[in-house]
Amino acid sequence: MTPKERARRAAEAMMNGDLASRSVGITLVDVDEGTATMQMTVTQHHCNGHGVCHGGMSFTLADTAFAFACNSRNQSTLAQHNTITYLAPGRLGDVLTAVATEVNLAGRNGMYDVTVTNQDGTKIAEFRGISRAIKGRLFEE
Repeated sequence: MTPKERARRAAEAMMNGDLASRSVGITLVDVDEGTATMQMTVTQHHCNGHGVCHGGMSFTLADTAFAFACNSRNQSTLAQHNTITYLAPGRLGDVLTAVATEVNLAGRNGMYDVTVTNQDGTKIAEFRGISRAIKGRLFEE
């Protein structure tokens, strides 16, 4: 099995069980070893009292891309710590894309950067996630 095939199978297993991400409209665009791209269109139920995308929704999108990237090797992995910096508001109708990239992997610990942009390429947020591998696999191989 190639790393890309393993990442795809791990992503399928995760998406099947990820009701939270699916319920807010997050979809998988691409996945490979150590990287993942997710998208979400900002709808009315994503907007806060200021009429812009709630920061929690942008965070959820970034966190989901992070999760798919750090689980791409079929090793069960969870978030240990993460931070986000909001750079611009997402607006109603925007298509937000989160691209997660592995920065470092050492033993059971990983570091991932996620950039969230809109359809015009405007950076909405920068997220950094620290992961920790635990026992278990997403699928049998």
